[in-house]
Amino acid sequence: MRRKVEEEPTKMMYVHHAPIRVWHWVNAAAFIFLLITGVQIRFAAQIDWFSLEEAVHLHNYVGFMVISNYFLWLFYCLGSGQIRLYIPSPKGMVGKIKEQIVYYSYGIFRGDHNPHKITPENKFNLMQQKTYAIIMFVLLPLQIVTGLFLWEIKRFENYIEFMGGIRIINLVHVVLFFFFAAFIVGHIYLATLGHTPLAHIKAMFTGYEEE
Repeated sequence: MRRKVEEEPTKMMYVHHAPIRVWHWVNAAAFIFLLITGVQIRFAAQIDWFSLEEAVHLHNYVGFMVISNYFLWLFYCLGSGQIRLYIPSPKGMVGKIKEQIVYYSYGIFRGDHNPHKITPENKFNLMQQKTYAIIMFVLLPLQIVTGLFLWEIKRFENYIEFMGGIRIINLVHVVLFFFFAAFIVGHIYLATLGHTPLAHIKAMFTGYEEE
């Protein structure tokens, strides 16, 4: 892919608050560990990274870390007002989505500028907002709930039966496991599409994005 040479950014703006950055990296490390132990649990007969018992214990401990981290993120976002960054505005939604689709599917390969300009008040484009909103308010809570049910089947047996039985719970948890694995790969790729391949990744450590 050939990209046009862009103007050297001269200003930096503070976009990613420290609590969000800490949450992000703790969550990233925990999710990678959950994926590794999840693979060990799912393919215990073929893989021997840990014993099955060790993998289950580690998976549970890290799972509770993700749950705690999620609620810290949620309370911070609600208290600071950052939650609004994840809620898409219906104004001009169709046009903005079209612009981003054209950019990601075609414009980016010609070196076009991203039609969305990051600001502290609007750091996600519309596609990111919708994706993150679905993940943070639907899919991740669903993964947490199904994980809790699988952790203590007896304790939650009434809820498990209400939701269709243990096979359904397990299926949902595994399907979401594969979704999050694919999301992490896509997320890392998209993070390399800034002014330089490491610009957005660096920003998640420093908090500052280039204008």
